[in-house]
Amino acid sequence: MSEPGLYHVLFYDYVRNVLERRAHPRAAHLAFLRDWQEDGRVVMAGAVGDPPQFGMLVFRVGEPGEVERFAQADPYVEAGVVTSWRVEPWNVV
Repeated sequence: MSEPGLYHVLFYDYVRNVLERRAHPRAAHLAFLRDWQEDGRVVMAGAVGDPPQFGMLVFRVGEPGEVERFAQADPYVEAGVVTSWRVEPWNVV
C-alpha cells in the first residue's frame, strides 16, 4: 500500500481544437514534463479521449502545492491549450 498523500492527479480540460492549439507549445510542454519525470515526481501522463478531451498527469509528491506549481508553469497552460485544471489526491491501494 502506498503512503497516504503521496500521489496526486492533475486533470487538464482542453480547448475544443486541442490538436491544432497544442502543436506550437508541444515541444516545450514535453520537455517541461520530462524534467519532472526524470526526477520521479511525474509517474505517468497523457491525453484522454479520441480526440483528446482532457489530460491526466499522476504525480508522486508529498504536497499538492508542488502539482499546482507545475500547472502554473506548464507551457500548455501558458499557451491557453488548457482551459481549466484541478489537483486531486489519489489514494492508491
